[in-house]
Amino acid sequence: MSESRVSPARVAPGERGLTGALNRSSGHVLGLFRIVVGFLFACHGAATLFNVLGGPHGGVVPEVGAWPSWWAAAIQLVGGGLVMLGVWTRIAATLCSGSMAYAYFVSHQGEALFPLQNGGEAAAMFCWAFLLIAVLGPGRLALDSLFRPADERERETDGRNALAV
Repeated sequence: MSESRVSPARVAPGERGLTGALNRSSGHVLGLFRIVVGFLFACHGAATLFNVLGGPHGGVVPEVGAWPSWWAAAIQLVGGGLVMLGVWTRIAATLCSGSMAYAYFVSHQGEALFPLQNGGEAAAMFCWAFLLIAVLGPGRLALDSLFRPADERERETDGRNALAV
C-alpha cells in the first residue's frame, strides 16, 4: 500500500516492474502530452483565423483585432505552437491556461453550472491541461532543452522538480 504514497523523486533508479517503467518514462510521456495538447490547441487557432480544418466553431472568421475572438484565436495558434515545440513552455502554457479559464467563465459559465451542460468541456480541459504543463514543465523533447545546461535540463524534464514532496 505504500506504493501509492511514493513520489517519483523517491523511487530507486533500478526499480523494477510497472511502477519503475512508468516512472522512468514520465518525462517522455509528459513531453508527448505537451506536444499533443499544443498541436490540438494550435489547430483551433488556425481553424478560427484562417477558416481551415473545418473552420471556426462559431462559424464566422473574426476580423483582425476583434475582441475577444481574434485575440483568443491568436493565443491559441501562437501559444499552442510554442507549447507544442517546447519553446517558452511554461510562460506559453500559463497564458493558454488563463485564456481558457477566461473563455470558460465568460462564454460558458453563464449558461449552466457544469461543463457538460454549458458546452465548456474543451475550455475546461485545455485550461487544466495547460496548467499541468505550466507546473510540471515541458518534459522531454522540448526545443528549450537545447539552450539549457545539461544539469538544469535533467531537473526540468525528469518530472521530479514539481512532483517531489
